[in-house]
Formats: sequence, C-alpha cells, structure tokens
Amino acid sequence: MTATYVTVAELKANLGIQNLYSDTIVEEVCQSAEDIVKAYLWFDTYPVVGAGLYSNSAVLVLSSPTSFVTGQSVTISNCGTSFNGTYTITGTYPYTYGSITFPYFTNFPYSVYQWPRGYSMISFAKTAANENYHQIQPYGKAEGPDTKSVGYASTPLVREASLMVATDIWQARQSSMNGGIAPDGSMGGSPWRMSASLMAKVRGLLTPYLTPKSMVG
Repeated sequence: MTATYVTVAELKANLGIQNLYSDTIVEEVCQSAEDIVKAYLWFDTYPVVGAGLYSNSAVLVLSSPTSFVTGQSVTISNCGTSFNGTYTITGTYPYTYGSITFPYFTNFPYSVYQWPRGYSMISFAKTAANENYHQIQPYGKAEGPDTKSVGYASTPLVREASLMVATDIWQARQSSMNGGIAPDGSMGGSPWRMSASLMAKVRGLLTPYLTPKSMVG
C-alpha cells in the first residue's frame, strides 16, 4: 500500500535527493513514518483478542464493551486470512438491534459467567472452513468507519508531522556515525534519533488528533 501521509515525491523534494535513490527505498521510509504516526492518531479501533469460525459465521472477541452495532461496516486486520477484510456486522454480544443468534457457547464461550466485564463480541458472514475459538496474539484490530469530515491524509498538521518523521528516519539510516565522533572531532548525529524522542518532537503538531490511548504514561 502506497503511503499517503507523506509521499515519495514530497520526501525526495524535502531531502533534495531527486532520483539518487529508487522510489522503492524512499517509499519504505514514507510508509514507516506513516505507520508510526498512525499508531498515535485517534481511530475507531479496538483490539481483537480472540476469534473463531463456525458454519460460515465468524465471531471475534473485542477488548472493549459494546464496541460496534449490527449493520456497521468493520475492517479486520492482523487476525489471519480467515478473518482479515471488510465486513458488515450481523450480530453483537451484548446484543444490539437486529443481531442474529450466536453459535452455541460450546463453540464460543461468551457466557457472562465466563467472560470478565469489558469485553464484547461481533459476528459477520464468512465462507471458510471452521476454526475453533482461539486467542489472537499479538492482538488483531477491528476498525470502524472513518466519520471525520477531513481524513488524516489531507490534514496539514498530520502531513507535516509525517514528513518530519520520515526525514529523521531517512537521515538516521544514511548516517554511519550516529553518536560517534567525525574525523574533524565534531560529534555525529544523536544516538537517540530513533528513540521516543522521534515522536516527542512532533507531538505538538499531532495533539488535536492524538488518541487517549497514546497519552497514557
């Protein structure tokens, strides 16, 4: 997938490297910057902690109470090929209007006596072989529709932050003496360029769009 928060052309122009490097190499840096920035932005997303598939009906367990409702479109990722993709929710637990009946709890242990509070379940049609209920580790992701009036890829503050992060990544990968001493005795680049300070330098730009989850700690 091509990066949209900062493009190859934009990063090349900012670095002044024109065609010295292939688009493939520069694109990897752009995508890395976008992935990092996205991790701090507020999306309608919830962790998927478990999944199962029975009689062409997929069921996912989310680490959030009543995350979605029946009829919503949801995009699943990092849950395996049987579950990844965009689907329309046909059932939820706790129940929402229009929910279909879930498979018996012997296939999906959703009894309120077996689940701690704070979890919910969604179901959608999926034609595939049965899969016994299993945990998803590392957690997958369920993402609801983007209802913002302007997408992040078109938000100036997000784009500027992404360009800055991409520039830092590029300069760090090109430098061979980060934290060292140059032949003339001057200090090389900071050894902490790819540490937590990478995002600390752009948090001011991203503040209006940060997810509360990224503000913990």
